[in-house]
Amino acid sequence: MNPAESKIEAQVEEQYNAQAQSYDQRWSRYLRKTLTFSQTTANIASTAKVLDVGCGTGELERLLLANNPEQMIVSLDISAEMLAQAQQKLKSYPHVSFEQGSASDLPFPDRVFDVVVSASSFHYFPEPEKALAEMHRVLKPNGQVVILDWCKDFLLCRICDWVLKRVDPAHQQCYTEAEFHQLLQAADFQIQDAQTMHFDLVWGLMIATADRS
Repeated sequence: MNPAESKIEAQVEEQYNAQAQSYDQRWSRYLRKTLTFSQTTANIASTAKVLDVGCGTGELERLLLANNPEQMIVSLDISAEMLAQAQQKLKSYPHVSFEQGSASDLPFPDRVFDVVVSASSFHYFPEPEKALAEMHRVLKPNGQVVILDWCKDFLLCRICDWVLKRVDPAHQQCYTEAEFHQLLQAADFQIQDAQTMHFDLVWGLMIATADRS
């Protein structure tokens, strides 16, 4: 990892360490809407081994486990404090494990996961190509990635992206759906399904489900 990328990831870690204890309450509506959308779209098999990249406080895990208490999940986040919240929340599920690490350097062997999910984290990745390559690497040959993030095709998201680039050193950039799909295809993913959604005044989102080529 180069020094610039390390600096950006340190800023993301610091920001989310500071927010960890209040995060669920502060973003409850956003989390409920976006993660329910992710869960429904992903339609993850009960037997799948899942990696959640940028798991935050483990809310997606909670939703998945409500449907299938035996789901095997590995939860990864760059923030130790967010992971601590997730571990406390999911302590009754010993088959859910937690790792602190970077999306650009996943601490896992090749071809071990059936599904990789990531929700509302992609705009923080300083090198999205590297993160997608890592997701591709850790997926089994018939594996699938499901990524949800803000979508710059929506006007207010474009405005938010412009503002955040100037006031938030952790924020990298949002993408249009076309740009996002180009990144997936360049990483040897074949897009199987793609959707956009809008809720409240600001939030415009996109989600893509793609198979590992």
